[in-house]
Amino acid sequence: MNDEQLGVVIVSWNVRELLARCLYSLFAELARSQIDARVIVVDNASRDGSPEMIRLQFPQVELIACEDNLGFAKGNNVGLRALGLPHSAPGPTATPPSLLTDVRKAGEVLLLNPDTEVQPGAIKTLLDVMRSRSGTAMVTSRLSYGSGAFQHSAFHFPGMGQLYIDLLPAPARFYESRLNGRYPRRWYEAGQPFEIDTPLGAVMLLRCEAIEQVGFFDEEFTLYCEEIDWAARFKEAGWKNVCAPAAHIIHHEGKSTSQVRVESFVKLWTSRYRLHTKHSQFAPLGLARQIVITGMKRKMRDASPEMKAACEKIIEIWKR
Repeated sequence: MNDEQLGVVIVSWNVRELLARCLYSLFAELARSQIDARVIVVDNASRDGSPEMIRLQFPQVELIACEDNLGFAKGNNVGLRALGLPHSAPGPTATPPSLLTDVRKAGEVLLLNPDTEVQPGAIKTLLDVMRSRSGTAMVTSRLSYGSGAFQHSAFHFPGMGQLYIDLLPAPARFYESRLNGRYPRRWYEAGQPFEIDTPLGAVMLLRCEAIEQVGFFDEEFTLYCEEIDWAARFKEAGWKNVCAPAAHIIHHEGKSTSQVRVESFVKLWTSRYRLHTKHSQFAPLGLARQIVITGMKRKMRDASPEMKAACEKIIEIWKR
């Protein structure tokens, strides 16, 4: 490894066609910007032929084909360990001996969702912003949906307002407001980097030094909120997180989780419970508990039997 080499980790599950588009766009951008990179795909036991597609179409990718679905946090941690970063928190999966090349001299690691498409200049812009700001742990890009519509890529840490807006009736004007964790769209449109609390998680360029200081993803988050917890830990350690809207990446949101909607719903609110118990500064837990339980009971009124059972499970978790 040389000092300029970039590590890239993509964790994928049953999105073969989107993953292929992601990899094509990634390698096109790496070639266009002349960026030397090691690309690792951690496949979470896909059943759609994703590993075979990677071996056939992208032999330059280092594939880690898992026998089980490790989830987002564990999967990315496997990729980070494969790049050689020291893991300061316990993890169940050993790094394959063939992938122990040390990446610690490289300054940055890019984590990408498999449902993203890298647009021209995006990675170079992310790297330029990171390398010009020595105290930055994490940089994310501007995002848009596949339709071209704007998507928020950065947020304030979640508080009482976001919980209320997510679960209970609220005026429409609140959805795009600071109360719901949004940054003004004009900040994105200006194209200049701005400091944030947390990224969405689809695109994260990270400084290896910061990862070594605070550790990897908390693997107790089975799905969702992992990046919020990580961003909070970076900031608590004195680092900054930044959005670089001049970098543009398309995000075909939720294509993996849409395959298991009810299960994903339970995991979301289980993770949000862990987030609010771990970071009590986000919202008083007692009030947060009341909002979530009230919201779940309201959702149960017209829900399917499967969704009602999910809401009941979430209520039990939040009553702890």
